[in-house]
Amino acid sequence: NWSGSLIVASLTGAFGSSFLYGYNLSVVNAPAVYIKKFYNETWERRYGFSVDESTLTLLWSITVSIFAIGGLVGAIIVTPIVKFFGRKCTLLLNNVFAVTAALLMSLSLLAGSFEMLILGRIIMGVDAGISLSALPMYLSEISPKEIRGSLGQVTAIFICIGVFAGQVLGLPEVFGQESRWPYLFGAIIVPSLIQVLILPFLPESPRYLLLEKHDTSKAEKAFQTFLGKDDVSHEIEEVLAESRVQRNTKLVSILQLLRTRAVRWQVITVVITMGCYQLCGLNAIWYYTNNIFSEAGINHETIPYVTLSTGAVETVAAVFSGLVIERLGRRPLLIGGFGLMVAFFAVLTVSLTLQNTVHWLPYLSIFCILAIIASFCIGPGGIPFVLTGEFFQQSQRPAAFMIAGTVNWLSNFAVGLLFPFIQAGLQTYCFLVFAAICFAGATYLFFVLPETKNKTFHEISQAFAKRNKVSLEMQEMNHYPGERKSSAEQESNFTSSVNNGETKKAIV
Repeated sequence: NWSGSLIVASLTGAFGSSFLYGYNLSVVNAPAVYIKKFYNETWERRYGFSVDESTLTLLWSITVSIFAIGGLVGAIIVTPIVKFFGRKCTLLLNNVFAVTAALLMSLSLLAGSFEMLILGRIIMGVDAGISLSALPMYLSEISPKEIRGSLGQVTAIFICIGVFAGQVLGLPEVFGQESRWPYLFGAIIVPSLIQVLILPFLPESPRYLLLEKHDTSKAEKAFQTFLGKDDVSHEIEEVLAESRVQRNTKLVSILQLLRTRAVRWQVITVVITMGCYQLCGLNAIWYYTNNIFSEAGINHETIPYVTLSTGAVETVAAVFSGLVIERLGRRPLLIGGFGLMVAFFAVLTVSLTLQNTVHWLPYLSIFCILAIIASFCIGPGGIPFVLTGEFFQQSQRPAAFMIAGTVNWLSNFAVGLLFPFIQAGLQTYCFLVFAAICFAGATYLFFVLPETKNKTFHEISQAFAKRNKVSLEMQEMNHYPGERKSSAEQESNFTSSVNNGETKKAIV
């Protein structure tokens, strides 16, 4: 099932998209001291006096957190972009944001303008907001259902690889020096250029071509390329069957999706899963890592190298999840991941509270940090993106990803804004808040989430029909009248367009 084109499309798409998201999460950590010094020197050159500590902290907080605001903007604008340009072209056009942001940030020191760095972070956030919706959408639509979960995990795997790459390049021997930190941001151009050079030679999403562009010829060729076989009549008939269920393929708006009773619990599940994805406390773990390593007696100069273990564990766990997701399923990995996080958060709270009383407890804290990261990446780190692509039909998917992206980035921003206050008020007990969120998420998913492994999009809809309190007949009739072709017209167009080919013979 893994054709060469499918592998190249997934790796290229992820390298220029989710990899950059992960990279930009970690890339600001290593040069933080040098960037703050640059802010102070710029301020003093402009105004003749040094910036006060509170203003400097505010500028740095804005630099880090503004990434999430840009991500929210990207998540909001992605729906009309993927509708007009398609999935693949959206990924390609998104590189304009990445290259622009890289140039602004890498040249900020030379220009003596910290505003360029902040603006670049906003634009990079827009790139991430678009890519974290367009990439999972593209991957879910080009993959056979038998490997849809594994292919969907490529998004999470490359986020982890991006985080690890940011840690490696931030080492003092590479770009983690005062004179070299702009190169950390200039490196963003490399993945973007690789994607621009390779992705144009791969097809657009065949489902998008068939259901939204009604281009049966290109859809057939796209299926043949991605599946690596000539007879794709079964796959085309499967897509047309989905079209018959929808009756039409006009993209629905967010408001229409929220009002659709037949997908009510799918929307609720995506909102809760994506909210828990950001609110589960992993960002807090990154915040505490250096502190805990220092308490364990690790030399300050050695900590950046030890921190690489967190990125390595994250990457290995994500790869493991991608390898087993089609065997174990989405449900056990997602619920099990949140459940393990609850257990390790509880142990971490105890070890942090008592670490000054027992000499070996700091090492238990280090183990808990690595275990929490691994638990997150096994399930919660990537499966929410997979489920968002699987829960909804073609016409609903862009709006669903827009809702998921909005929840994702708002939750991200909330963690960055509120965590310092939570940490200051509860100290080491702050992790119990995240344990409670993980427990609530696992409990909800245990009672609501059906297994979606190896199921068609229509079968997944049927699994929610009873909970949505709609009959299957009502679910199939659920559509919005408008200026769209019926599935019968689409099927007729398809049959006539391949009148002389083998596909018609196979369908008949």
